[in-house]
Amino acid sequence: MHSYVRPNQHIALRLPSGFTKLAQVVPNTAISLGKFGNFPTNQIIGRPFYVTYDIETPDEKDGSCLRVVSAAELHAESLLTEGKADGEEPDTNPDGTPMRTNRETVDDASTQKLTFEEIETLKKASGGSGRELIAKILDSHSSLDQKTAFSLAKYTLRKRMKFLQRFTVLPLDVSLLTNHLLQERDAARVMELRDESIGLVGCWGNVHHGGNTSLDDVVSGRNGRYLVVDDTGGLMVAAMAERMGILYPHDGEDHEEAETAEQSTATGIAQGAPSSRPPRRTPMSASGNSITLLHTHKQPNLTLLKYFGFNQDNSSETHPLYTNLKTVSWLQLLEPNEDIQYTDEPAIIPDGELALLKTSKRSQYHRKRTRWTRVQSVVNEARAGDFDGLIVATQMDPETVLNHTVPLLKGSASIAVYSPSVESLTELMDLYSAPSKTAYMNRRNELREQRQQESKDDAEDGDDDYPELKDEFPLNPTLLLASALETSRVRSWQVLPGRTHPLMSGRGGAEGYIFHAVRAHPTRKEISAAGNPSRKRRKVAETTSTPTADSSGVDVEMKS
Repeated sequence: MHSYVRPNQHIALRLPSGFTKLAQVVPNTAISLGKFGNFPTNQIIGRPFYVTYDIETPDEKDGSCLRVVSAAELHAESLLTEGKADGEEPDTNPDGTPMRTNRETVDDASTQKLTFEEIETLKKASGGSGRELIAKILDSHSSLDQKTAFSLAKYTLRKRMKFLQRFTVLPLDVSLLTNHLLQERDAARVMELRDESIGLVGCWGNVHHGGNTSLDDVVSGRNGRYLVVDDTGGLMVAAMAERMGILYPHDGEDHEEAETAEQSTATGIAQGAPSSRPPRRTPMSASGNSITLLHTHKQPNLTLLKYFGFNQDNSSETHPLYTNLKTVSWLQLLEPNEDIQYTDEPAIIPDGELALLKTSKRSQYHRKRTRWTRVQSVVNEARAGDFDGLIVATQMDPETVLNHTVPLLKGSASIAVYSPSVESLTELMDLYSAPSKTAYMNRRNELREQRQQESKDDAEDGDDDYPELKDEFPLNPTLLLASALETSRVRSWQVLPGRTHPLMSGRGGAEGYIFHAVRAHPTRKEISAAGNPSRKRRKVAETTSTPTADSSGVDVEMKS
């Protein structure tokens, strides 16, 4: 993430009241903060984040209307809130005089001499300076000298939150966007995902930065390839990309690329060689540290990624998601021959005929060939499987989703499924429970014995050779181990020093549950398990084998 504000970047503006506003930094425009005023975007472009500004009267010299609030001023204002509670104050001062309390203080509307009309007139006369207005309001309060330090701090803080035209520029991340969508937008649009739920999905899904390694690397293999089913408008994809380090362009990346291009061009000119443009990056071409998104429509819904500078229709080649985000439809995954983009191969035109075509026709031919080659590569790679993890956040039935996606995972891959309600995930727990695995294994052994008796053939076969299993069981329960169902919710608990009244109210909505498990490859052979023989027993008894199934659903041959 960049450490300074850039043009056309989305940022977050934190107001004194705690409200957060999202805005896009478009040059030569203004950002409106409602009743707190507005300011030109050019005055914050190129400045660092986490700086607090006050909106004041425009300067006559340079026209600047933003004043940078120093750290000393912010620190002095924060000390105003550190007052002691009334019950903790001693009865007398150090010199023996009585301590001032609020017992005889009557604080009502009559203590403020300024009327509403006069305050509105002062707001216009002050020229947008909230500090002058707050100072006049405090001076006109008749019983201000009767307030305690704690009461005065609370009163001053309320006036600052109401009249101070101040904001802090923050970089927009997934956490700020999630809280903004839950509080200010339609929470159902993102399936009521919260920060803690996104964190749990990332942890149980083992989402991490796998490195830009090749597919043939023996050490890291294909580490960092994740399969995602996202119906939250791209919020889950953004959260995963943030953990993988491919959501934000890194600082200095564009500058270094520009310097490298200038140096290569200068070197070519000095040596007399013709200058050439660097090769263009191919979309969806990353071999590692990538996200493969499964979607139901012709185009995936990734509208929320626009807040992080990625637009799927017109994406920049410098953005990491340009090469590391791959999209595959369910039709292309399950029935690729039914998809026109996969099967409609443009006819190959010889180079001699291609050179005679017009520039527009030649460009159109190259675009079609490139698009068909990209679709072929991405779909074939997705169907080959061997993914490192599966993340699901969808309104579809998770049973049908896992039935087609779990076989695409490699061994020990992590699976995390999010659902706003618990009912659908409870069915998954039942399908992957130990009794379901035992019933599945016993039924498969019965079918195997029947087939061996009929054909007199002891050849090994897989589960796909028994269509009766698919009719009786909706999915293969032996493919997942250590399945669990969890939930987590952070609630606000705020108690001031010496007080006993916490802020216990919080936002309602869905609780949010997460199902997680580990991918396993069950063996087709029978496993023999025998304990250590007793030392006192010298003779070896005749062994009899009886195939059974343990609690995890794996064939175990008990010997006695």
